[in-house]
Amino acid sequence: MLHGLYRPETPELSERANFLLDLSALALILPGGAKFTHVTGARLLGWKLPNLPEHVPFFVAVRDSKRPRRPGLICARLTHESGGLVVDGLPVEAPEEILLRAARDLGDLDLAIMVDSAVRLGHVNEELMAPVLNSRRPGVRRLARVWAGRDGKAESPGETLLRKFHDAMEVPTRSQVDIVVDGRFVARADLLVTGTQNLHEYDGAGHRRASTHRKDLRRERAIAAASYTRRGYTLDDLLNHPAVLMHEFDSLLGRSHQVRRLRVWRSMVGDSLYSETGRARIMNRWYRSTNPVEWARTA
Repeated sequence: MLHGLYRPETPELSERANFLLDLSALALILPGGAKFTHVTGARLLGWKLPNLPEHVPFFVAVRDSKRPRRPGLICARLTHESGGLVVDGLPVEAPEEILLRAARDLGDLDLAIMVDSAVRLGHVNEELMAPVLNSRRPGVRRLARVWAGRDGKAESPGETLLRKFHDAMEVPTRSQVDIVVDGRFVARADLLVTGTQNLHEYDGAGHRRASTHRKDLRRERAIAAASYTRRGYTLDDLLNHPAVLMHEFDSLLGRSHQVRRLRVWRSMVGDSLYSETGRARIMNRWYRSTNPVEWARTA
């Protein structure tokens, strides 16, 4: 799993169980008081994560000056007093600290997915975030910006991305809106465009299954009967055809096109793990934090 650190393969176990075994093995070589952090800690806490590469280093925060140096392991120094959690017997840094460390590497879109998930699970709130956001530590500016636009109602990374696209297009929305007609529940929409009867939703891979597709068709008929219009969007739409969506939104709202809005979105995508340039930037940053051995080839 790491250079010089091995454990028996257990393909019969779930992805979560294998991840816990990896961390348990890694904990054997860590100094006392070490805590898992960054995307490692976030995954341990069950947060939704952005489009991470297949091989991601393990992230640990340690107070000991003697930090282990291994390919695939990034150790950050604990310089501030912070609480922590124990999840499945493994030490995890405080959620607000996890977000701050992630903010130093990831783009706004990537971080927004983590923030939304942490808020939804009740792991962070304004009181917990205040000491971090009021500090001048690295990453605070990005974290504060993303925190200000958080939405704990988002149920998936795709929903967060769709909402952020609407924000970039300056289209006001409400999240997870219940559509009720004559006292009868019709549907819960990912996004309702404010002041309209238009429902915008993220369609992920799960919607392609036959059983799900049949349910979706029945749901769409009920929405149409309630005088609402549903529009579904995919990740490909958001990443590769944003200009088409911008024109659609502008026509819907009866306003002129502003290329500035499109530039804002493309800049956000370009700085994130959802673009080749963003992935290269982040991966190179992580690579420089390890020794010269190629950690991306480790299991």
